[in-house]
Amino acid sequence: MVRTWYERRINEWEFKLATKSTDRVVRPFDWGVEWTSQWPFQSDAKDPETRILELNRYALEHSDDFFAYRKPREFHFHENHLRFASAVHSPYEPNNTVHARYFPGNPRFRRGKKAVVVLPHWNSSPNQHVALCEGIAKLGISAVRISLPYHDRRMPPELTRADYAVSSNIARTLDATRQAVIDVRSCFDWLEHQGYTDLGIVGTSLGSCYAFLATAHDPRIKVNVFNHCSTYFADVVWTGLSTKHIRTGLDGNIDLPRLRAAWAAISPAHYMDRFASLKKRSFFLYTTYDTTFLPELSEQVIENLKRRAVNHKLVVLPCGHYTLGESPFKFIVGYQIISFLKRNL
Repeated sequence: MVRTWYERRINEWEFKLATKSTDRVVRPFDWGVEWTSQWPFQSDAKDPETRILELNRYALEHSDDFFAYRKPREFHFHENHLRFASAVHSPYEPNNTVHARYFPGNPRFRRGKKAVVVLPHWNSSPNQHVALCEGIAKLGISAVRISLPYHDRRMPPELTRADYAVSSNIARTLDATRQAVIDVRSCFDWLEHQGYTDLGIVGTSLGSCYAFLATAHDPRIKVNVFNHCSTYFADVVWTGLSTKHIRTGLDGNIDLPRLRAAWAAISPAHYMDRFASLKKRSFFLYTTYDTTFLPELSEQVIENLKRRAVNHKLVVLPCGHYTLGESPFKFIVGYQIISFLKRNL
């Protein structure tokens, strides 16, 4: 296949950005069945893979129960910083407290009580996505930037990356995703307490997957922004450039079809009918040269939407996963997201 100069340039730039981090760790494969102890249903299967598959089947059949939670009893808010106890308990104490930053909407442009929860990408630093939140707030829409499980202040001290959010530990990855969805829904509880009535969600990369699962299970969320999208959680990990170290830990222990089944409960592909039935206003974005969320995975999402006649806006940008966060693309996507929210929320 002959590549244009532009495609070669983007791919080289993408590879440079994707391999900039040198602290990726190959961790051993583990079914991690102990992580399922808090889930709302259990399996008596002795074989760990069989147990995981049974639990995924139960989760898909009863996803409202899988993503159900007890609303936080206390929210602590000081100097635009929100924290509360996660409804999902993990063995890592720092991860059990949810942290979020609040960006109040500019009263000059505020019309009604509108707010969004912003979910950053995997391994995002505390200051990333802040500019996006500030841009949203300037146009009168309040924003809450949540720190995802095992990120920022929630990271266990032995880590330098958010490895426990996505890893070759099958059930821990399931549990971290369930926790993320529940923590996000808890943020909407707080927003409701503050009087907000028009609610939206903005997710990027891993945050986009979490956002899809949250909005598919929470009718309060009326407007969605999915910055990168994919059908199956497993396919992104198996084929993505940024998850090669995880693939190394998986290789020899599981293949892609089995991994897809093991992570079925956290894959947007299985909630398309549910999502379509909710009639929300949604914006999807993907990139032509993405090496993490391969374009064919994003195209599968859009085909699913079209088959279900889901009304949505689609933008495809000529860059990659990492280069989307660089100039000029970050300004283009920022404008697209903020303008969509202003028109639809």
